[in-house]
Amino acid sequence: MGKVNDGILCFILPIFVTIIAVRLMYVLYWVRKPNRSLRTDNLRTLIVLGSGGHTAEMLRIVNVLQKDRFAPRFYIAAATDNMSLQKAKVLEESLIQQENSGRKMVEASQFIQIYRSREVGQSYVTSIATTLIALAHAVWLTFRIRPQVIICNGPGTCIPLCTSAFLFKV
Repeated sequence: MGKVNDGILCFILPIFVTIIAVRLMYVLYWVRKPNRSLRTDNLRTLIVLGSGGHTAEMLRIVNVLQKDRFAPRFYIAAATDNMSLQKAKVLEESLIQQENSGRKMVEASQFIQIYRSREVGQSYVTSIATTLIALAHAVWLTFRIRPQVIICNGPGTCIPLCTSAFLFKV
């Protein structure tokens, strides 16, 4: 039984490494090329929120962004994190009130929850399945939203999103 698993691993591992290497070379090649899609006035922006201090830090960053340049904004937080999206909604409502008192109104923002890769205290063995689910959800969101900019500050929620962005070269 052990030899069968070793044989499968010896067959799949080189294929997987080759695919990753080819994708890495492709992305590194195109990074040097100018991106014509970034010449638009507005940039679809994906903002990844995390629990704890990550959200407060991210909202301070968003508060100093050029709101008319980085619009529409898509806020993403883990499905088990209810506070982060509420704080983002409060920030967006205050931005809309500021915009109504002078300049044009900000495009609507969206608030999306994503599956968490690993809950605090979850075993590493069971986190493999939840990480794959989160990655599939992140790929679907990245494909649907097609963000031009992703802003994240390191919460675990950003790992599947950044991986899917790498696959799509966002």
